[in-house]
Amino acid sequence: AFLAASAVPAMAQAPTFTTPAVYAYMKDLSSGTVLYAKAADTRIPPASMGKMMSVYVAFEMIKRGDATLDQKIMVRPETWTKWHSQGSTMFLSVNEQVSVENLLHGIVTLSGNDACVVLAEGLGGTEENYVALMNAAAKRIGLKNSHFANTNGWPDPNEFVTARDLAMIAEATIRDFPDLYKKFYSKDSFTWGKTLGKGEAITQPNRNPLLGKISGADGLKTGHTEEAGYGFTGSAIQGGRRIVMVVAGLSSFNERIGASVDFM
Repeated sequence: AFLAASAVPAMAQAPTFTTPAVYAYMKDLSSGTVLYAKAADTRIPPASMGKMMSVYVAFEMIKRGDATLDQKIMVRPETWTKWHSQGSTMFLSVNEQVSVENLLHGIVTLSGNDACVVLAEGLGGTEENYVALMNAAAKRIGLKNSHFANTNGWPDPNEFVTARDLAMIAEATIRDFPDLYKKFYSKDSFTWGKTLGKGEAITQPNRNPLLGKISGADGLKTGHTEEAGYGFTGSAIQGGRRIVMVVAGLSSFNERIGASVDFM
């Protein structure tokens, strides 16, 4: 909707675009043009959108050869105890050996808080070490107003991002790791874990509100906490242009869907 309005010839009066999102940002990566900004440099909690930074670091390690997709990581009992029922979960099991590839699907598609910490411990030794890698990578890609305190966006007073910085993480991911981006960020669902009792496989959908609704949409990440509200960082190829957009501070799951689809 916004792009359609922005395409109106200069002679005509384009309608003013509005969004219920408290924070919003849109950039055309093909030209570098910022198409929209609303409180885009105000610090906000990242919620699960912070997981994009966790994934970026893992992609870096894979590209450098410091990690491989088929590398197995064990789910430590202490990590399972802390994270198996905290927010979004991949439904990992105690002492399970899980590949980096499957953990990345668990993070990107399922937003698994457990998957983030298991991956961080496996690739960084400890979650704290991995968070240091995230903050170092954030500086390298030019984030000016962000700091990460954990790998999954769990509420922490020392953790903050901005809509502009979230878009920069998305842009860097797409630019620096095009093949890995394509492999992981556009799956509509992923199956992992078993139900208690019947032991049936658990399939969860990707919460990305653009997939299947907007042509050319292929990423990235939703987020929600009480403090942050509902947010989404998305990307799509529209009319030959690669667009990245961020909406945050929305009041409900459905409002996030509406605002995301309208924005793109």
